[in-house]
Amino acid sequence: MTVPSSTAQSEALFARAKAVTPGGVNSPVRAFKSVGGVPRFIAEAHGAYLTDVDGQRYVDYLGSWGPMILGHDHPAVRAAIADTLTRGTSFGAPSPLEVELAELVTQITGAGKVRFVNSGTEATMSALRLSRGFTGRDYILKFRGNYHGHADGLLVEAGSGLMTNAEGQLGAAAPSSAGVPEAYAHLTLVAEYNDPEALDALMAGRGHEIAAVIFEPVVGNSGVLIPTPEFLAALHRVKDHGAVLIADEVMTGFRLSLSGATGLLGLRPDLSTWGKIIGGGLPVGAYGGRAEIMDYVSPQGPVYQAGTLSGNPLAMAAGLATLQQLQADPEIYTRLENYTTALAQGLKAAAQAAGVPLTVNHIGSMLTAFFHPGPEIRNYTQAAPSNTKIFAAWFQALLAQGIYWAPSQFESVFISNAHSDAELNATLGAAHIAFKNVSGGVNQ
Repeated sequence: MTVPSSTAQSEALFARAKAVTPGGVNSPVRAFKSVGGVPRFIAEAHGAYLTDVDGQRYVDYLGSWGPMILGHDHPAVRAAIADTLTRGTSFGAPSPLEVELAELVTQITGAGKVRFVNSGTEATMSALRLSRGFTGRDYILKFRGNYHGHADGLLVEAGSGLMTNAEGQLGAAAPSSAGVPEAYAHLTLVAEYNDPEALDALMAGRGHEIAAVIFEPVVGNSGVLIPTPEFLAALHRVKDHGAVLIADEVMTGFRLSLSGATGLLGLRPDLSTWGKIIGGGLPVGAYGGRAEIMDYVSPQGPVYQAGTLSGNPLAMAAGLATLQQLQADPEIYTRLENYTTALAQGLKAAAQAAGVPLTVNHIGSMLTAFFHPGPEIRNYTQAAPSNTKIFAAWFQALLAQGIYWAPSQFESVFISNAHSDAELNATLGAAHIAFKNVSGGVNQ
């Protein structure tokens, strides 16, 4: 597959955007800083494809960074939004759709109660405040390379775009961002993901101070990292110390199974946070879990949290339609996993044929191709030495052939139900060429 080479309109829009928006984008990884070149400005998206303002069409592996599990512009989701739009866009008062979506989410996940917000960051921030209010403790514990949004206390040893700076070199600062006070960051403790012994030791020493342990059940923001059974067992032991266990399912919720990573991996968190799929592509987040903890949220309890657009009817309609489609098609997760497995096998074979060191982590419909020899990558420390320069060249080679991969070595790509054998074959064909293109630079 090839596409025309013109990027003139994207270049013009990027120049205009940089004059009025920091870096020309509204979320850092969109700027292509770690891969080079001009970010593509997207005009429309349908099914498994994006089309940019220059008329170039791409097989899409972003899926809006996860929400589009059904594919772009799904007719049932579009119809639900259109129907709701005829009755208004925001009320500042409760609406029936909030109740319907909350009922469905609690039914699917087993959460006692749920509160809707407007983003994943809001969800994790609120869950942590709730945990502090419930326990009366100040400290929280997170894991290196786990990204939980951009709230101050969570930008410590974070993953995602924070793993590389403007020059594409690894960053090791803690806090991970300017503007985060050291005194506030001091309340965040950090452990290594997939290190159960270290987690047990930390909890033995300081567990009595820790309000919450927050984690990504499957990490997506240091690349896909899959937890070991031993680590999952250690996570559940934090509750013995009175800490609230929070599963950040903003990325994995309703994606790895209908009940998310929690259901797939047999997790028993006290609280969970959700985003992306729960809003069907519109801005939504949520947090929920044990009723006795959720009852501490205002107006029922003393922990304040509010939002003018929380429970927005358009977002509720989109999320409800998406979850109903997933619920009605239980085989969708098998199809997604089969596609992802075939993609992983094809990438590994193409890399081996070209002599390019590659380790592919995948689970369900999430995948990361690490330009790293492995043999395995289970945590941030192992992921960090991946060859970002070779990845950037590979990314550009794919893009030139009409494949839109995530523009960062340390991100997951996402498969949708709209991806078929045609997209798989096109992707693997492009990948063979891309690996050959970069093979000469592997040892440089």
